Amino acid sequence: MNDYILFMHDDAVERAIADDGARWGQYLAALRASGQFDGGSAIGAGILAGKGRSDKPAAANVTGYLRVRAESLEAAKRFLHGNPVYEAGGTVEVRELPKT
Repeated sequence: MNDYILFMHDDAVERAIADDGARWGQYLAALRASGQFDGGSAIGAGILAGKGRSDKPAAANVTGYLRVRAESLEAAKRFLHGNPVYEAGGTVEVRELPKT
């Protein structure tokens, strides 16, 4: 089983769907029921920091993340179904978290 992180972007076409608390509640309940959900959160403002460089504001287009487990990237894509941002026409980035 591999670990994946899903990043929700702030580009949903239908904001009412993407921001619907009831839809998020149903979606998160389904993730929990899968037994392959390891948490997530909204993401607030931040900075880009580099040694010897001035801080810059972090990109504001990533608004939250979810961590899930799946056999493959293709299998992880099943967690897109029901995601309010995805269902609202927005972008959900799916990335594998390499084992260390």
